[in-house]
Amino acid sequence: MAEDRAPGQGWRGTEEGWIDAAYDMLVEGGVEAVKILPLARRLGLSRTSFYWHFADREALLAALVRRWQEKNTGNLVRQTELPAATINAAVLNLIDCWITPDLFDSPLDRVMRNWARTDPALRTAFAAADAARLAAIRAMFLRHGYGRDEADVRASAVYLTQVGYIDLETAETLEARLRRVPTYVEIFTGRPATEAELAAFLRRHAGRIG
Repeated sequence: MAEDRAPGQGWRGTEEGWIDAAYDMLVEGGVEAVKILPLARRLGLSRTSFYWHFADREALLAALVRRWQEKNTGNLVRQTELPAATINAAVLNLIDCWITPDLFDSPLDRVMRNWARTDPALRTAFAAADAARLAAIRAMFLRHGYGRDEADVRASAVYLTQVGYIDLETAETLEARLRRVPTYVEIFTGRPATEAELAAFLRRHAGRIG
């Protein structure tokens, strides 16, 4: 039994392992599915071992919130700040988030937004995340010479388009999404992307196509 394992054999599990299992349950069934005993059963560990890592269920949920903040908002902001010679190159850097799960976890963002609808504290955190993401995208347009009002509208178009993709659980293959990218870039920036800009973007994703 899990309770009889010696400490050196991993009877407590790891903090990251508990968070990973909680993440899976959150995405599969929402926040109500994240409970200590089912998590312990999934991991093959004792319920008691959970408390070596977390004070209570709320501490585990807080860890999930931190993971979401660091990965999704953190990576999105970093992508907007990457060096880019043109606004189109900058937008393509951002689009990397939308098609690279290691950069931006769309299923996690969707379930977190649903959770926020019933949790006032998380609703506040999500409002702050939306504001930070929009501010970063707006700043990206401002750096490339757009006026403040235009930068604001274009940033909203970029971000709200992706929020719609996530919330509506839009089914679209990577190949289909990539075919749409040149049109999206021109809509978002008002300027067609060059062959060189698109080629650089596609090279980044070549290993995932086909």
